[in-house]
Amino acid sequence: RQTSFAAIDVSPEVSDAAEVEIDEKDVREDTYRASGAGGQHVNKTDSAIRLTHAPTGIVVQCQNERSQHKNRASAWKMLRARMARLEEEKREAEQAEKYQQKARVGFGSQIRNYFLHPDQRVKDARTGYSEGNFHNVLDGNIQAFLDSFLKWRVSTNSDS
Repeated sequence: RQTSFAAIDVSPEVSDAAEVEIDEKDVREDTYRASGAGGQHVNKTDSAIRLTHAPTGIVVQCQNERSQHKNRASAWKMLRARMARLEEEKREAEQAEKYQQKARVGFGSQIRNYFLHPDQRVKDARTGYSEGNFHNVLDGNIQAFLDSFLKWRVSTNSDS
């Protein structure tokens, strides 16, 4: 008899191009005069933009261009990028917290037992469901296990 353990983790892929929704009511926009070298144009127009996102306190500013419109567009891009990074950090923190809560892999923590000799069956330790055709299960046909798990979960949730 040989005993081995395997842990499998399934995580969704998140697109890098996920657009961050920012409510314009939450953003305060300030215009001011750009500083630095600029020749005759500097200190004549309020072309620099500062955006402050009130809920998070994120502040971005742009004074690279002579045009206020271009600076505004650049500032909004920077704000979206910062918000996306903040969302990604939150997601990573949630994932790290979930991983900390996972049970250790070892005796007594298994979900499914595969008996390949002499019984040739697969048994779900949580639900008690057993399948006699282990080749079918190893080929990926686990719908019966999923159905029994869902029924078991509904019954355990209704009991509590």
